[in-house]
Amino acid sequence: MESREFGAIPKELWHSKELIFRLSKNDFKTKFAGSYLGTVWAFIQPIVTVLVYWFVFEKGLKAGGISTHSGISVPFVLWLVAGLVPWFFFQDALTGGANSLIEYSYLVKKVVFKISILPVVKLISALFVHLFFITFTLVLYCAYHRYPDLYTLQIIYYTFAMFVLTLGLAYLTCAIMIFFRDLSQIINIVLQVGVWMTPIMWNINTIELPPVLITIFKLNPMYYIVTGYRDALINKVWFWEHASTTLYFWILTGLVLALGMIVFRRLKVHFADVL
Repeated sequence: MESREFGAIPKELWHSKELIFRLSKNDFKTKFAGSYLGTVWAFIQPIVTVLVYWFVFEKGLKAGGISTHSGISVPFVLWLVAGLVPWFFFQDALTGGANSLIEYSYLVKKVVFKISILPVVKLISALFVHLFFITFTLVLYCAYHRYPDLYTLQIIYYTFAMFVLTLGLAYLTCAIMIFFRDLSQIINIVLQVGVWMTPIMWNINTIELPPVLITIFKLNPMYYIVTGYRDALINKVWFWEHASTTLYFWILTGLVLALGMIVFRRLKVHFADVL
């Protein structure tokens, strides 16, 4: 039973791939409809956030350079951006995915519409912004004379890994959100804490922490993603060199995706009634 439930959604997504892309473009455009700058706002807010953190840490707190786990010294702004860019996507995609069924409630009530595509629509909409910030990051690195190489291509792998993880969480949370609207506030709180627990703003390699606490931090799947972006851009380390953490990430992500799809399919019959 569970295997059929898990396999049904991927089939629906594959058969609706053209519709998903069209809806994703429309979602991205309409998100800022009516404003003078339009979709430009999608890029302004994250850039301002990066500038604020850079000013506070590097200029205000005199963070200076960062020494990575590979012993490489890098300007703080480069180290910060490599961690913030994937987090921006995760935050935007999870928030949008969790609220996708409520936002598109008029489509959920249509019997013939495949509502399983709605979380994916939100994730791809967030991916458009993410691709811009990857480009922005590469340009910033070039300005510091750190140019792309073969290691940089790993960003594609880590983006895919993050997409799959977020998709599983989106299916799980959007299904529960309809019955428990307070989940939206819980997600916001978790994201506020998560940006510090990943960690993104501070270097876990330079602060003395109990081994148990370090292990807990590393169990966070977004730690794998953020570290991966920094490995691709700064440390120049291949993802297969972290075999154990890579295996752990994909086992956990597979379980989250399977759970999310099964819960979504089980609760799907009640969505229209509750909305």
